Amino acid sequence: MGTSLTYRLTALGRDMGGDGPAVVLADRSDGTVVRVGPVVSKAHAPDSDTSALVTRLRTAAHPRLGGILLPPLYEGRLLDAEGRPASLWPLGLPVAPDEPDAAPWEETAALLARLHSVPTAGLPGPLPSMRGPAKVARAAARLRAVAPTPAGETVLRACSGLPPWARGEAAPPRADTLCHGDLHLGQLVRYPVPGGPWLLIDVDDLGLGDPAWDLARPAAWYAAGLLAPDVWQRFLTAYRAYGGRAVRPDGDPWPELDIPARALTVQSAALALVRAAAERRAPDEVEEALTDACARIVRLPSDVAPDRTP
Repeated sequence: MGTSLTYRLTALGRDMGGDGPAVVLADRSDGTVVRVGPVVSKAHAPDSDTSALVTRLRTAAHPRLGGILLPPLYEGRLLDAEGRPASLWPLGLPVAPDEPDAAPWEETAALLARLHSVPTAGLPGPLPSMRGPAKVARAAARLRAVAPTPAGETVLRACSGLPPWARGEAAPPRADTLCHGDLHLGQLVRYPVPGGPWLLIDVDDLGLGDPAWDLARPAAWYAAGLLAPDVWQRFLTAYRAYGGRAVRPDGDPWPELDIPARALTVQSAALALVRAAAERRAPDEVEEALTDACARIVRLPSDVAPDRTP
C-alpha cells in the first residue's frame, strides 16, 4: 500500500475521533483498510461505481438494516483517499480465525435470513444488482491471465459450463431480494465491543439478487469436503428456522443452491490458483480440494446435482 494512502486513511480516522497508532487491517487491490483506535477507514476499489457504492452505504445506514448490517459513520457519505472512494466505520470484533469451533454459524444464518426478508420498497435507490456473479467473472479473468496449467484449465472449463447469469454475463432468473453478495465468516463482527451482537460487514457487493448466492460459499465448502456435514446442517437448519427465503422450508435445498454453489467453487478455486501462482508454489491441500471439486463439476451434467448426503 502506498504511504500516502496510509496517511490519508489514518487522517480520516483521526478526523472522526480515532486515536492511537494506525494499524493496517487489509491491503488488497479491491480494498485497503486502516484502523485508528475505534474508527476503521476503508479505501474501496479504484474502479468502484461510486453512485452504487453510495446507495449501498446509505442502505447499510437505513433503520431497516439495524441489527443486520454494521452501519457506516457519516451515514453513507463517501470521502476521498488519494483519488479512491473511502468510507468510515466503527470498529467491530471479527471472528477469531484460530477458533473454528466457536464460529457463529447459526448467528450468520439468522442474519442472512433477516437480510433476505427486508422489504426493499422505500430503501435508498435505485438498489444496484448484487455483485456476486461479477466476481466469478473477475476471478476467471485473473486465472486466464496467469500461465496455463492443467488445474487452471479444469477450473476454467467448470466456469464455462455455468449458466451465463452465474458468471456475470446475463441477468439472473431471480433478483428480488436484498443480498450481501460475498458472504463468508470474515464478513462478521461483534459490535459494539466487547460482547455486542454479530453484524454483517462489507457492503461492496450488496444489492438485489438471488438470495441462494449468500448460502453458496458454505454450500460449496460442504460439497468440496471443506465444511463438516454437521456444521453445514446447523447453518442450513438455522437459516430455515429464521424464515430464510433462499431455499424451500424443508427437504432438498440443492435445486436452489446447486448453481450458486458451483459458481462459488469456481471463484474460490480460480483465486486459489492465482494466489499459488503469485507465490510460486504448488497448490496446498485446500486449493487442491477446490480444484478437485471443479473437476467433478466438469464431469457432471449441468442439470444434475451431485449426491451430497452426509
